[in-house]
Amino acid sequence: MSELPGAVGLLGGGVIGGGWAARFVLSGVDVALFDPALEAQRRVREMLDNARRAYRSLTMVPLPREGELRFVDSVEEAVAGTEFVQESAPERLEIKRELLRAASQAAQPDVVICSSTSGIRPTLMQELMEDPGRLVVGHPFNPVYLVPLVEVCGGEQTDPAAVKRAIAIYEALGMHPLHVRREIDGFVADRLLEALWREGLWLVHDDVATVAELDDAIRYGAGLRWAFMGTFLTYRIAGGEAGMRHFLSQFGPALQAPWTKLMDVPELTPELVEKLAAQSDEQVGQAETAELERWRDDCLVSVLQGLRAVDAGAGQTLARWEQGLLDAAGRDGPRASDVPLRLVVQEIPPAWVDYNDHVHESRYLQLFADATDALLRLIGVDAAYVAATGSFYTVETHLSHLGQAFAGDRVSVETQVLGFDGKRLHVFHRLLREGEAEPLATAEQMLLHVDAGAGRVAPADGSVGERAAEIARGHEGLPRPDRAGRSIVATS
Repeated sequence: MSELPGAVGLLGGGVIGGGWAARFVLSGVDVALFDPALEAQRRVREMLDNARRAYRSLTMVPLPREGELRFVDSVEEAVAGTEFVQESAPERLEIKRELLRAASQAAQPDVVICSSTSGIRPTLMQELMEDPGRLVVGHPFNPVYLVPLVEVCGGEQTDPAAVKRAIAIYEALGMHPLHVRREIDGFVADRLLEALWREGLWLVHDDVATVAELDDAIRYGAGLRWAFMGTFLTYRIAGGEAGMRHFLSQFGPALQAPWTKLMDVPELTPELVEKLAAQSDEQVGQAETAELERWRDDCLVSVLQGLRAVDAGAGQTLARWEQGLLDAAGRDGPRASDVPLRLVVQEIPPAWVDYNDHVHESRYLQLFADATDALLRLIGVDAAYVAATGSFYTVETHLSHLGQAFAGDRVSVETQVLGFDGKRLHVFHRLLREGEAEPLATAEQMLLHVDAGAGRVAPADGSVGERAAEIARGHEGLPRPDRAGRSIVATS
């Protein structure tokens, strides 16, 4: 996370620029945004709200304190005092050239300037810039705050150090930079998408399929594999034990067949445009754009979380981003002096609700486990400590269900350390719904510190033990929870 700039300037607040604003702000970066369009501020704030909603479901890891979002009246104001600039103006070369010229004149000399262009070669955009060596293409995908891919490409005059800096910043934002080594119109991903789009237009034009049927062909078929395998790995596996060579020998001859019309584009006549628009309207029914965007975000969150569970594709990027957030959590998270500790704040996502329309009981334990993990991070049990020394392991949990939580509830976990003797850490958690004093659930846990090398219980090492002891002393004055030490009592 150290590669994140403290402040960025954004030029353009449309679908892409607004998505950039959301990703930067929710990563703790201050944003100054310039867009002369009257509706820009409203639209960007709506996208930021959508991103907040999506992130609450995407990760249980605490996010950093949000950056400040400011709307300014000029390019010069947007780039003044910033450490990074991202241009996301419409795809018109003359507009981008003028914005980049103005930005390069006003920004500090060491500031990297990136363009979100989806197809214009950076060399063409460098022509009017002062110090064109700092221009890099950083082409993202919608919605920018969720889709991790960003294509990074330099022009003829681009300094390789600027490309390296852009990649580091995008990685710190939780993205997956793809370095396009050779400048080319459309870069890589859009050229692939363009081929699919061209063929799809012909299939609709020739009444072979509707737009909804073409979308079904992707989302129920190859799209499921593409999320974690892409195209070439899919074909490699399809070749069986003989691999790609066998696949090419079997299916390669089909490339000579006139299956596609990739070099022949149907004319977008008024009739074809109306056909496409009518079928698209029928596909979405009465749904508003904002509703469709939230549905899209929910689907993407589910796919990303599923891929993270199997450590594949974009799920790996999500896991790396979360680890970076964990490493930085100490800056804005709870302090050891807090009494009691407020370790988890979470909005209940709809996916947690079971057939009874309230939160499944396993999720209560998940929240308490997240609070225990946060406590361990607070006392210094990080990845380096676990690898070199050991960690605390939960050996007993007593969980009491006292109320019901529902989708959309804002909940928090308060933690009280009941005792610590060097080896044993005794904690008590309370799950609270926002605005209520009575807990929805409680959990009492006993953890033992285990030496990594010996594989046996041993005292916590150095500062970890000292911090745990300090918190335990700070909590000695708290009343002992009523449910602490209870056990299940059988009834007749």
